Amino acid sequence: MRLDPALAARIEASVADGFADQVAHTQALVRFGSTRGAEHAIQDFVFRGFRARGYATERFGIDAAAVEAHPGGAKVAAGHSEAPVVVGIHRPRDERGRSLILQAHVDVVPPGPLDLWTHPPFDPVIAGDWMYGRGAADMKAGHAANLFALDALRRIGLQPAATVTIQSVVEEESTGNGALAAHLRGYRADAVLIPEPMDEALVRANTGVLWFTVEVRGRPVHVREMGAGANAIDATYRVIGALRAVEARWNADRAGRPHFAEAEHPINLNIGRIEGGDWISSVPAWCRIGCRIALYPGLRAADAAAEIEAAVGAFARTDPFLSGTPPRVSFDGFFAEGYVLEPGSDAENVLAAAHRAAVGTALTSVMSPCYLDTRVHALYERVPALCYGPRSENIHGFDERVSLASVRRITTAMALFVAEWCGTEPA
Repeated sequence: MRLDPALAARIEASVADGFADQVAHTQALVRFGSTRGAEHAIQDFVFRGFRARGYATERFGIDAAAVEAHPGGAKVAAGHSEAPVVVGIHRPRDERGRSLILQAHVDVVPPGPLDLWTHPPFDPVIAGDWMYGRGAADMKAGHAANLFALDALRRIGLQPAATVTIQSVVEEESTGNGALAAHLRGYRADAVLIPEPMDEALVRANTGVLWFTVEVRGRPVHVREMGAGANAIDATYRVIGALRAVEARWNADRAGRPHFAEAEHPINLNIGRIEGGDWISSVPAWCRIGCRIALYPGLRAADAAAEIEAAVGAFARTDPFLSGTPPRVSFDGFFAEGYVLEPGSDAENVLAAAHRAAVGTALTSVMSPCYLDTRVHALYERVPALCYGPRSENIHGFDERVSLASVRRITTAMALFVAEWCGTEPA
């Protein structure tokens, strides 16, 4: 049953009434420099916010053995966050509606050189319609929207007539183990909504992602005898060429794949880190690169990993030096598979109606060639996993920013979605 227009108007007005507080809350989240491993303080803040609203609360650490044993889990290696997952649960008096998980992550990527930012990255400056700051878009605006969509109902004396679980996770930018840990903890719902910055569109298809490290060993000598040695950094560039060939081959395989066939370059290999050598006047004895590559939905992460290992090994056997000192490949981050959100679910239809009411246009869908935590719910819970969020610019870059007008629109759509999907009862 569609939402009563009078109730929808009251909800929209309530979102507007609370929006100044929502913006301030988003700014408070951005001020936490919650890079990987440094999320404890922000998760304490989130926990207190859930508890202050009367939600049943829980926080728990990531069980390394459990996530590593799961096919969608990544290794809990050095640098993995030890911050907890925080959960707030609204339980209705009378469970009449459909249950929902609202999820967001608090971890952000490093800001990079600070002098390349117009404003300090953890100073949430507002200029016109834009809020700037690392994580403002990805995804602290969405994190706040989860909370304030429910606040909007409470402000007019209503609450969801179904269980709503709000999950604040870590490790979204590195392994996806935070969302997987909540799944393994047993949290389930009839649908999931994750408001990542998607320019007010719904993600229809999402790639999987692998992180891996390649380590190359060289033969160190003094530079005066350079020809007698083997430069590990030079050799690593040759390995990168072999990896680019894998990337090209996977992109050429997009024909006939729904949601990917028309994309120009859906599979992106990123050489994200490089380190090596010990002395500028010595031929380097070692080099390591940290890599990220996407994979199509339906392709097993283990099979993709095996193909990468095989490609590096095959190239090494043709290389005069590497044939005797083959590179080592290890998988030490994302080991995640992609998914496709099949159209026609009740959850998508409800969100489409809510979006039209809030934004005034039809809901569009996109393919996203990056990692999203929705994969946990789509692949392992088999429920509609909706990724839909505000307009943004420069995520993972300098001067990351989110449109506040867009945040208000998507928060309105989310509140309308909750009211229709879960039903309402007096608060």
